[in-house]
Amino acid sequence: MSQRFAAVDVGASSGRVITGHLEAGRLLTEEVARFTNGPVPVSQAGRQRLHWDVLGLWDGIRTGLRAAGASGPVASVGVDTWAVDYGLLDADGALLGNPVHYRDARTDGAPERLFAALPAAEHYATTGLQVQPFNTVFQLVSAGGTAQLAAAQELLLIPDLFGHWLTGASVAEVTNASTTGLLDARTRRWSDPVLAVASQLAGRDLAALLPRLVEPGTVIAPLLGDVARELALPGAELVSVGTHDTASAVAAVPMADPSRSAYISSGTWSLVGLELDEPVLTEGSRRANVTNELGVAGTVRYLRNVSGLWLLQESLRTWAQQGAPQDLGALLAAAAQVPGLRTVVDVDDPVFATPGDVPQRIAETAQASGQPVPQSPPEIARCILDSLALGYRRAIRAVAEHGRRRVDVVHIVGGGARNPLLCRLTAEATGLPVIAGPGEATAIGNLLTQAWATGALPGGLPRIREVVRASTELTRWEPAGNDQAWDQAETRLRNNAATN
Repeated sequence: MSQRFAAVDVGASSGRVITGHLEAGRLLTEEVARFTNGPVPVSQAGRQRLHWDVLGLWDGIRTGLRAAGASGPVASVGVDTWAVDYGLLDADGALLGNPVHYRDARTDGAPERLFAALPAAEHYATTGLQVQPFNTVFQLVSAGGTAQLAAAQELLLIPDLFGHWLTGASVAEVTNASTTGLLDARTRRWSDPVLAVASQLAGRDLAALLPRLVEPGTVIAPLLGDVARELALPGAELVSVGTHDTASAVAAVPMADPSRSAYISSGTWSLVGLELDEPVLTEGSRRANVTNELGVAGTVRYLRNVSGLWLLQESLRTWAQQGAPQDLGALLAAAAQVPGLRTVVDVDDPVFATPGDVPQRIAETAQASGQPVPQSPPEIARCILDSLALGYRRAIRAVAEHGRRRVDVVHIVGGGARNPLLCRLTAEATGLPVIAGPGEATAIGNLLTQAWATGALPGGLPRIREVVRASTELTRWEPAGNDQAWDQAETRLRNNAATN
């Protein structure tokens, strides 16, 4: 057997450890462990905060890597997680509390504070970053004056924190660093001007907290001796992959021609965009709220963040709590029989951003906008998926316009690739063929970046995608819907937003 690699892939709702090796030009994978993840509410100083159970995640990672080591030699390990969140370490290297969850409300008002000191247009012209209230820069502004930030000696983004515990090395991988609002999108380095303003607002020198930057495909260090022995991973090295899970997923999008393709990395979030060679930092791009996140092999992920399957996940959780659990397959089959586009909502409305009763919020939104109120789980699921497809339509048109690209095909990877109704609706909404797969794009991109970094797979990103196409059964969906109906739904949604 050729070299084996281990991907640690931690998303907002679950984590997994997957091993892989190359054989006859194909990647063969095996999931060796899976564990849960999610926000943990804690009452602090009279208000509830959302945190990550980072030690619970670390235990799941260790268990998974131990299982990987038990089944044979592992050449390297790569870690990817969600973006923007971080852990703070003290002078002894100890973690200063559980990292705050990006859906926590502590950043309310933080963007306005930053942009009062550094105009939004100037910030975008440097970072190219879409304004999301949870971007790291806003988290740091909101943390100003806290005892934890005052005591901190180092800041590590979540995947780099796990990498630090594996190796003792401190780095910031650029695909994740590009979501912080502190990185210059052109130079792929920390921005001194942005850091100066953010430091003033946070009340301390933030630049002193940040580690050195590395590109994906960098071999970082061997695992610490005691860690390697405990996990049965002798000789294994940590490779810096696209540590932002979306960056690893985009690396595994099986695009034959990236210059004519759009992608949707569809999971808890949906990242809808293009792969470019240079960032787009125009005022029009900023006003369209399109982001420039950095990618594997020097690329730029020019995309929009669209609320994703989070709405369906929260609905399933709510129904289960109410004693009416739903089988997802049966629910989607029933939703496919519900008349389409009866009710649509703006999936990016802040009302849907926090955990809670999403079906009730959809009902209230529908009632306020004069639309039919979805009643049954299939009706609610159809509303969510119609609305997601409509969000994808808007996002693809925006990135194509401002990125000056013609899009001929849309690739869906991640969990959404396994949702046939969402794939069909996306083809109908965009009027473009949709190619679905792979479902585990993030782990695949992680594994193949390790193979590239260690010399097992020469050829960089084009070769990675050749292997993905050879290793994955892809499904194609042709557009067959009524474009006028989608136009009317778009107009209805726009008019509802104007009246509200």
